[in-house]
Amino acid sequence: MFRSLRNHNYRLFLSGGVVSNVGTWMQRTAQDWLVLSLTGGSGTALGITVALQFLPVMLFGMWGGVLADRFPKRPLLMTAQSLMAALALAMGVLTVTGHAQVWHVYVMAFTLGLLACVEVPTRQSFVVEMVGRDDLSNAIALNSSSFNLARVVGPAVAGLLINWLGGTGPLFLVNALTFAFTIGGMLLMRTAELRTPEPVKRGKGQAREGVRYVIGKPDLLLPVLMVGFVAVFAQSFTTSIALMATEVFDAGASAFGIGSSAFAIGAVVGALLAARRVTPSRRTMVAAGIAFGAAQIVAAVTPAYWAFLIALVPAGLAMITVQTMANSTLQLGASSEMRGRVMGIYVLVFTAGAPIGAPLIGWIAELAGPRVGIMVSGLLSLSGVVLAVLITRLVAARKAMALNPATASIAV
Repeated sequence: MFRSLRNHNYRLFLSGGVVSNVGTWMQRTAQDWLVLSLTGGSGTALGITVALQFLPVMLFGMWGGVLADRFPKRPLLMTAQSLMAALALAMGVLTVTGHAQVWHVYVMAFTLGLLACVEVPTRQSFVVEMVGRDDLSNAIALNSSSFNLARVVGPAVAGLLINWLGGTGPLFLVNALTFAFTIGGMLLMRTAELRTPEPVKRGKGQAREGVRYVIGKPDLLLPVLMVGFVAVFAQSFTTSIALMATEVFDAGASAFGIGSSAFAIGAVVGALLAARRVTPSRRTMVAAGIAFGAAQIVAAVTPAYWAFLIALVPAGLAMITVQTMANSTLQLGASSEMRGRVMGIYVLVFTAGAPIGAPLIGWIAELAGPRVGIMVSGLLSLSGVVLAVLITRLVAARKAMALNPATASIAV
């Protein structure tokens, strides 16, 4: 389960990521709570914040993958994370001094999205340079475990600190500090042990080339579509936890943090189970997508907060299973010169759904209540999984006909 930790560079990468991810989830919780505080509990404002953070990826995400293929990944990562630290520091100062306004949060969210266009596909495709292909699936699953373990700790700690400190400002400052661990870890890496490919030379149409590459390979198209359809409503579901805590169950900031942590507990379990698998399974990925939609529907009808927390665990497990299976399938199936662009497309579909799903579900939740919003999210997630499978089969059938028209004409 932990075989990738034999690698010195990956140990530095993972340990720094654990600390930084805790800070990131603390900031994410503080950001949501700050928006609710500044707007009087507006679900629409919360959805807009999420949308702004992921909108840049929808606009520029594929070019981030191009940059990941074109430049050395380690210095590119350090630059992006330094800028993210500066943003957290600025937002922390504004909040602590009492000058924070909701438009400040909007600007920060949008700028973080711009940086994520480059940072996320670069970080994803950097993993194979540390551990190689044999341990890639294991390392991806451990990354997910780290990320979601931080999702357990970060929101819970954030909720307590918001109550104890009486505000969200210090949490932004703490997150700025945590970036020192990731940047320091990369500075200490043994560069001679990295499997660094030759950078792709600059050329025209490289982003379009990446799209054609994915569409032309059904084994890559299915995970891209699965992640795309599930992610549209995964982000809105995490923000709906705040609305369920405050409006349905009349709970405070600490209870909201516990709800986010319950969702993340399931995600950690799912990621650790994925770490035991040697190769990703397409059947498991599809089954997990169906389970995620069903878990949302169950969560929407729970009668009490404790039951809602229990329902969040399988939802988190199913969601992370889809993500880890898709990520491993894409990285193992992509060639080294295309991996950055393929992961750029993965990040695009993973995050670009939020500008659609988050405002839509937030608006439904504000109009008809959080329960209805989550119910609609679950039903649409199930529909998306079915569509992903059908579209992939259609593309595969057309490709087979193009390769063997004689057989196709006989079949007709």
